[in-house]
Amino acid sequence: MACVFPCGERSVGMIGKVNTETSTETNADVTPDPCTVRDERFMREALALAREAGAAGEVPVGAVVVFEDAIVGRGFNRPITSHDPTAHAEIVALRDAAKRLGNYRLPECELFVTLEPCAMCTGAIFHARIARVVFGARDPKTGAAGSVLDLYAESRLNHHAGIVGGVLAEECGGLLSSFFAARRTRTLLA
Repeated sequence: MACVFPCGERSVGMIGKVNTETSTETNADVTPDPCTVRDERFMREALALAREAGAAGEVPVGAVVVFEDAIVGRGFNRPITSHDPTAHAEIVALRDAAKRLGNYRLPECELFVTLEPCAMCTGAIFHARIARVVFGARDPKTGAAGSVLDLYAESRLNHHAGIVGGVLAEECGGLLSSFFAARRTRTLLA
């Protein structure tokens, strides 16, 4: 079952439902939302790519572009190895999808990425006309979906994508934390 999210939809990405009588969130005895299960499936694909980036010495961020429930674009961070400051996971995945689909516009596609997109990637996402973005961990340094600024809520822009955050956030964030902890340890030992 495909999930339909209109452009401009915003979600805090929380799993579970809000009990309207007590106004508290609960995860007990909640039937899994098919969209949440689907989002987690594609986020796990992005996480596998993020691990590839980490193994290559890049910041472990991975992304997939999905069209009609099939992955049509894959990417992971590679600015260091490719000597390209624009080679973020999202950009690499968008380029791959555009090439495979034969069009730079990807209006019925979704992008799943392990880290909140930055302003550069958000610009590319908007230009590609991606319908929906799902991210894992927040980025308190460069996040452009609410952490530092919120381009997805900027009404003056001519295109907007639906945005969902927090899918597998602990796993996505943990991968990044482990990578940077190991990097700091290597620096201290050097």
